[in-house]
Amino acid sequence: MQRYQLQQYLAELLQVDTIKDYCPNGLQVEGRAEIKTLVTGVTANQALLDQALALNADAVLVHHGYFWKNEPEVITGMKKRRLQSLLQADVNLFAYHLPLDVHATLGNNAQLAQVLGWQDSYQVAGISPAGVVMGCDLTAPLSSVALAEHLSEALQRPVTACIERAAPIQRVAWCTGGGQGFIDAVAAAGFDAFISGEISEQTTHSAREQGLAYIAAGHHATERYGVQALGKHLAAQFGLRHHFIDIDNPA
Repeated sequence: MQRYQLQQYLAELLQVDTIKDYCPNGLQVEGRAEIKTLVTGVTANQALLDQALALNADAVLVHHGYFWKNEPEVITGMKKRRLQSLLQADVNLFAYHLPLDVHATLGNNAQLAQVLGWQDSYQVAGISPAGVVMGCDLTAPLSSVALAEHLSEALQRPVTACIERAAPIQRVAWCTGGGQGFIDAVAAAGFDAFISGEISEQTTHSAREQGLAYIAAGHHATERYGVQALGKHLAAQFGLRHHFIDIDNPA
């Protein structure tokens, strides 16, 4: 397919224009016009780019791209080397941050629910953008430890942290990646537990004082699934060759 066709399709599918973000969503680095081979990954780090080039990719699609708000504007060092790799090889880079988090079926939050076997999830009201925090009611209550064990087994890695609560957990909310800042809104909405990727110093105190279990399951670990699902969708829709490359990250 043509680059402009992929760009237009993704903009509509992910409703890019409706979401205010911390980075540009869409085509971040322009490469060749025709796309046959697509590589997806969580972050456009050098290791991912090197493997994509080895696979003769025409385009790389990631969740974490470049040009973040408040980052240095100069193109030196690591940023220069990454961009040079793409430009010399004439490879496109597409990146979708919040639009990929919140998509109703292909998004990171929706895909994490599938991995965990949770059905009938719903958007937690009053938090913007819609769908950035999701919730569900478990079919049977779990202890904090049992919930953490379920996450570890499903994600195939130990959780980073588990702040327990004594009472059983029935209502769970989650936001993949670095969503720990939503913890107070989740507590106010009456949930028993909140899951995200990271934990900050204040997260522990907020969870303990509001009677909320909190589990940090890994930023990278919780966001491996949306971009992978999107790549599979594009491959099926347009007949592209698709490779998902998982560059390990303990964070």
